[in-house]
Amino acid sequence: MAALARGSEGAAAGKADEPGAAPHGNFINYYTFNPPENRLTLIPATLLQDLGCGHSGRATLMLDVGCNSGELSFALYKHLLKKPQSEDGTLRLLGFDLDENLIQRAQQANPLPQNISFIPLDITKDTPGHSQLEDYLKQHSCSHFHLCLCLAVTMWVHLNHGDSALLELLSRLASISQHLLLEAQPWKCYRSAARRLRKLGCSDFDHFKMLRIRGDMAGHAREHLERRCGMELVQSFGSTTWDRQLLLFRRKKD
Repeated sequence: MAALARGSEGAAAGKADEPGAAPHGNFINYYTFNPPENRLTLIPATLLQDLGCGHSGRATLMLDVGCNSGELSFALYKHLLKKPQSEDGTLRLLGFDLDENLIQRAQQANPLPQNISFIPLDITKDTPGHSQLEDYLKQHSCSHFHLCLCLAVTMWVHLNHGDSALLELLSRLASISQHLLLEAQPWKCYRSAARRLRKLGCSDFDHFKMLRIRGDMAGHAREHLERRCGMELVQSFGSTTWDRQLLLFRRKKD
């Protein structure tokens, strides 16, 4: 299975920049047509405090799945520090993406290399026992990321690798996260992505016509996370300008 980059179905200029030209979502100009503000306006600056992070003396760890070139990672980091954490707490963010060129751009533009890191990674191959993510957690003496962001990523795994891969992705993120902020692309985006790929004369997505998980994609994700992954929905931050819900889940208490 290939991995993921944060993607979109918005318009872009020129055939090389068309969303259909990046079938795994690794668009070179993603944040020009979906700027970070589209999400940040929905996410409270007090989110980490609301989740109880930053009070144990340990670093608060965030994970950004499919971070593309890092603009949202940078913006969210600064957004969440508008309300300072406790004096003995430090916020650290790890972003990863399948596309090594995008990761290189993120690394070169990184304003806070001591607190924000970017690595090239295929999460579908990052399994327990061979896990860069778990190595990162061990390095910081944590068993879970305090907050994991999975924003506009699920569709690309689903389209390219099928139903089982989508559920495996959700299970994997739930297993390493205390909280998961999820933005799942709705089904209309699947149809749009497939049309654009065909319009460019490319082969169709391998699994599109065989997918059994269809319709309310946010609902399907919620059902799997709550029934199979020990998580519960705690808040919806509303919908983005592209009509996608931002859903916050947390691990159920034992």
